Amino acid sequence: MHKLAALDRRYVWHPFTQMRDWAKREPIVLVRGKGAVLEDVVGKKYLDGNASIWTNLHGHNHLQINRAIQKQLGRVAHTSALGLANEPASLLAEKLVKGAGRPLKKVFFSDDGSTALEVALKMAYEFTRRTGRLRAPRFLSLDGAYHGDTIGATSLGHIDLFHKSYSNLLFKSDKVASPACYRCPFNRAKPQRRDARLYAKCNHECATQLEQKLERRKYAALVVEPRVQGAAGMVMHPPGWLKRVAAAARASGALLIADEVMTGFGRTGEIFAGRKEKVTPDFLCLAKGLTGGYLPMAATLTTQPVFDAFLGEYEEFKTFFHGHSYTGNQLGAAAALASWELLTDPKARARRRVLEKTFGKELETLWDLAAVGDVRREGLVAGVELVADWKTRKAFPLKAQAGIRVCEAMARHGVLTRPIGNVVPLLPPYCISDAQLRRMVKALRESVVEVLGSARI
Repeated sequence: MHKLAALDRRYVWHPFTQMRDWAKREPIVLVRGKGAVLEDVVGKKYLDGNASIWTNLHGHNHLQINRAIQKQLGRVAHTSALGLANEPASLLAEKLVKGAGRPLKKVFFSDDGSTALEVALKMAYEFTRRTGRLRAPRFLSLDGAYHGDTIGATSLGHIDLFHKSYSNLLFKSDKVASPACYRCPFNRAKPQRRDARLYAKCNHECATQLEQKLERRKYAALVVEPRVQGAAGMVMHPPGWLKRVAAAARASGALLIADEVMTGFGRTGEIFAGRKEKVTPDFLCLAKGLTGGYLPMAATLTTQPVFDAFLGEYEEFKTFFHGHSYTGNQLGAAAALASWELLTDPKARARRRVLEKTFGKELETLWDLAAVGDVRREGLVAGVELVADWKTRKAFPLKAQAGIRVCEAMARHGVLTRPIGNVVPLLPPYCISDAQLRRMVKALRESVVEVLGSARI
């Protein structure tokens, strides 16, 4: 075993990892990266199949982002945002507000996706109280929701595997059905193999349930991941759902909090996923790809009325009493500014559209595998759901570790990604070549056959 792998096993506790299983095999120790390729300590190269847990947009070791960080490093690495301003954070706030569009006007910086949601929660809670709408504000989110691991963000989550054990620590939030088409309880279609993507005629019963929930009870805010629920298993929402429920929230008086931590920055085909349905929220939560996957940084965008609710005389204590030591960090903001320039370049946008078409075409090759139940894609996000029986959509038991074993096989084939239960996500960096993209999907196909059998439909 390499000495670095041995040190890791001796001292490091990894997130979302059963460490007993971790200790049974030598870990992959990554030491460098270039573009869409990562290299481990023994020189083996891998394609970064999930953009380093959904963060890396433009590839590793990108010259333009490197230069931006180095330039800022020659000035100052960090100063406090408590009572002080700085250049890159101010410039970045302007870019984000102009990019997000009205009515979003103000930016509060923090550290990661969880803290971006915490900021939105606290602001929405206090705004609702101060405007006299509700004395005890309550939040509504979706079944299968995951919005982070801090206590407030966890309180919005509805995935028992992640959240149930902390239930006594959390405040109560309500949930409503997710528009998860593949496992929709209203979908009575019997899939024909080549028509597996064609669901029964959808009457948007899930949206109706949400509207009824909003009619029965007043909420401070509805919290959603626009278009794609990531940790739920890359669940893609049907077109029109977001626009309909956003209108219902507004009609009820509830604020709309959009968690675009994963879906933002071009991942779904638009700079922000809500744009696909012309939905602009009251709070836009951003992180992950904000710095191009370089440094931890997050932002919560909100409206002028929310900002104004916290204005007052010093002695009135209307201040938003929340913050972080590294709020508005200069290195992170410099990286984010460079990433934004790359992201909004017309040639880069055109290239992403080409990649989306190539990605969709390559994913088509997975449909005839018996162990593949569903192939979901939105822009450059894909989730391939593995099933024990595609006809009944019967899931593999967790004990079978189907997703884990397929991803381990993919690593042997030179592609790194991490499963969500029985769903294998693929989120390629935008710098990936067509040949690399084809190799990524081919590795998934070969790994499914290797681990779960070669039978075709």
